[in-house]
Amino acid sequence: QVQVVESGGGLVQAGGSLRLSCAASGRTFSSYHMGWFRRAPGKEREFVAAFGWSAARTYYTDSADSVKGRFTISGDNAKNTVYLQMNSLKREDTAVYYCAVRTGVIIGTSVTATASYDYWGQGTQVTVSS
Repeated sequence: QVQVVESGGGLVQAGGSLRLSCAASGRTFSSYHMGWFRRAPGKEREFVAAFGWSAARTYYTDSADSVKGRFTISGDNAKNTVYLQMNSLKREDTAVYYCAVRTGVIIGTSVTATASYDYWGQGTQVTVSS
């Protein structure tokens, strides 16, 4: 079994910053990607960013309400941990943020799809106030 634990959420004013952490542990496994998703009130869970251990490649959402330029994902291989640094936070970033681990890559599946991930954390609440 693999445990995925998020931390770092909280309440912050608009324009502020938070750093989320996600640590994966448990039985020996190969993690190809670790990703961050979020679910805002009344909305579907959406992809935010992902980190690929091979070549330390990063992926970000291309949604209209993009986080590019504000959020940065990074990883620490030794700790099997990824981080999501969130700057210039907006009210619309308010959501429960989930971390997920993808242990294998099936051709034709996307790093941005929830179905591509095998293990999920419980989520951490991020609330941005005006």
